[in-house]
Amino acid sequence: MKLWEIAHSRTGDKGNISNISLIAYDMKDFELIKEKVTPEKVKDFFKDIVKSEVVRYELPNVGALNFVMYDALGGGVTRSLSLDKHGKSLSSYILEMEI
Repeated sequence: MKLWEIAHSRTGDKGNISNISLIAYDMKDFELIKEKVTPEKVKDFFKDIVKSEVVRYELPNVGALNFVMYDALGGGVTRSLSLDKHGKSLSSYILEMEI
């Protein structure tokens, strides 16, 4: 199953840090997402861009996980040569993760 089947996502950035949220469409799927989408799996999934740690924060009352990925935007908006300097497309990409 792909994450997009049970969740949606939003991203944000600050400097060279990307922030990705995963929000379950249905609260009954939150535990599955929490079990399957670990910081280690997210770091491995984004291994080509994340050069430092991934920290996960849980928001159980809203059925969401928030991942903060350090050193993930090629130096940040003013330094990156990436076409997506803010990392907005990362929210779509994480939804392709197989769980």
